Amino acid sequence: MEERQKSQMMKDKIEKMSREIEALSDTIRAIEEGMEVKDISFVQNYTATKERAQHKLQDPEKLSVELLNVAKYLANLRFTVWEKMQEIVQFTPVTLDPNTAHPILGLSDELTTVRVGDERQQIPDNPQRFDYQRFVLGSVGFNSGTHCWDVEVGDSKFWGLGVIIESASRKGNVDSRGGMWGMLLYNGVYAASALTGKPTSLPIQHKLRRITVQLDWNKGKLSFTDSLSNKHLHTIKHRFTEKVFPFFYVDETDALLKILPVRFSVVLEQHE
Repeated sequence: MEERQKSQMMKDKIEKMSREIEALSDTIRAIEEGMEVKDISFVQNYTATKERAQHKLQDPEKLSVELLNVAKYLANLRFTVWEKMQEIVQFTPVTLDPNTAHPILGLSDELTTVRVGDERQQIPDNPQRFDYQRFVLGSVGFNSGTHCWDVEVGDSKFWGLGVIIESASRKGNVDSRGGMWGMLLYNGVYAASALTGKPTSLPIQHKLRRITVQLDWNKGKLSFTDSLSNKHLHTIKHRFTEKVFPFFYVDETDALLKILPVRFSVVLEQHE
């Protein structure tokens, strides 16, 4: 692009110089023609001829060497490319583990969306896979720190979000066992569930479409927030003692849950 711009600039300058040369040539020819006429006519037109001959010459424009700005494009090239990649590359804080997904669940290629399929898939019944309830876990567990992920629940009518301990069995009815904490929607009611206790209904009157799940493992807090209004929905408190994994539950044909990407930025630090 820069090469085309510089080439066009040179063409414009050449065209301008050509026009000036042509105009000067026309003036010289006119003066020469005026000087060839009879003496009386030359004297009568002397003043006009003199004024026409007064052509002010401009100093020639000093042209810089039109080199490409190589440093502009090649300096810190890898960093520049990586920085621009932010515009097209997305980062999702939690991705799904297909080895844990119930056989009727289908995951997207990028492992960020789960939906209920039409029929049960023929896949290995490995120990990590749920075989009774339609669960899938995140691919990475947490045993320290603060972690956050946004989930789009959309129009799904039966869903659950939360965390489950690593040692929890994936077989059979996991609702009847301990080690799972979360928020769910069932039969039109929003509720929170901790351990094996009966879910506690939540006073939520509006339709939730996007939920932020935040885990503070060290402080023992699992919080849920309406991502669109930033309104706090519920917080579960529990002293975690082992690694927990995000879980996602969906129990409606064609319904889906989608983990949303987050924005990230490059920060430069000057080292002394």
